[in-house]
Amino acid sequence: MAIPGPARDLVGYGRNRPTGEWPGGARLAVNVVINYEEGSERSLAAGDPDQETSTEWGSYPFGEERNLAMETMYEYGSRVGIWRILEQLDRFDADATFFACAVAVEANPELAAAIAQSRHDVVCHGYRWEEVFRLSEAEEREHMRMAVSSLTTSLGRRPLGWYCRYGPSVHTRRLVVEEGGFLFDCDAYNDDVPYYVTVGDRRHLVVPYSPDTNDFRFWQQSGPATGGQFFEYLRDAFDFLYQESRDHLKLMSVGLHPRIIGRPGRIVSLTRFLDYVQGKKEAAILTRTELAQWWLQHHPAEDGP
Repeated sequence: MAIPGPARDLVGYGRNRPTGEWPGGARLAVNVVINYEEGSERSLAAGDPDQETSTEWGSYPFGEERNLAMETMYEYGSRVGIWRILEQLDRFDADATFFACAVAVEANPELAAAIAQSRHDVVCHGYRWEEVFRLSEAEEREHMRMAVSSLTTSLGRRPLGWYCRYGPSVHTRRLVVEEGGFLFDCDAYNDDVPYYVTVGDRRHLVVPYSPDTNDFRFWQQSGPATGGQFFEYLRDAFDFLYQESRDHLKLMSVGLHPRIIGRPGRIVSLTRFLDYVQGKKEAAILTRTELAQWWLQHHPAEDGP
């Protein structure tokens, strides 16, 4: 029996891809995403009934005892990795988007202050780094409310976009629209450019994300072994999208995690990629909210598929 929820769209734009330009006349937009989750992950220390199993050593179940190795691997991201990433972004004067978990930002006031004083964008990544499809609808609604309230307090501005861990529930997009303050969500992996969906009586913007151009692959057995290999994959993806963008608009998302890309042997891949992108005249590094606001203005809902 089929489970009720959003209707699938297997067609999208088809061959009628959107044309035009991004801000600054770019034809390919690159969005660097920092998934800031450290301190909001599942752990016995936080009172959770289980704990994260993903580590530098692959999936590592640990039973009913605290996995202190896992905890400190995540702490590396908040103590060291995030600052290493920000230093590289500053070096290239590049603005990124934080997919920020509210509890993680609360736990690092120094970072909260740095984000608040920067041009970096913030998308709400949940109250904690939790799988919202495991929550009841009422719980998910309340956690969304708490997340927005917390991030607004921590950063002095509310997030305008939403992205949850891994995948949304069948309720998520409707709750995002009902909340009333979000311009877009990123809970989809099915396109290279933004698009609209109908939610109730509203047209709602989706700015899709990418699972492959993502440093989480380092923690997967099939992923890259070196920073150089990750850079080569990012470069190849960029080059192909750059070529395609001669005919229609393209968006490339690059997903980063401080505990992963922030390691010294991997950060070089980000440095090399930022340098490579900035050498291309018709590409621009833009934040996700910039992209959404531009799309809403220049590609209104009635123009979507």
